[in-house]
Amino acid sequence: MWNPILSAPYGRDLELAVFDDEGAHALIFPCIKGREGWRNATTGARVDIRPTHWRDWEPEQTPARFDKPLQGSL
Repeated sequence: MWNPILSAPYGRDLELAVFDDEGAHALIFPCIKGREGWRNATTGARVDIRPTHWRDWEPEQTPARFDKPLQGSL
């Protein structure tokens, strides 16, 4: 289940998504929320995104793709 981005916790691997008029778009890699913003949990690189939703990253799940609907989306 997706949660509003304002409730995203710090220091945990999260799956981020942007929900817009065209649907839900999830990143295919985990991110971590930090004081300076979002970072790729694997590489540590800064991620320039304004996500609208988050959920816990589950590495055993197949990442969401843009051409497939997200499971558990609104």
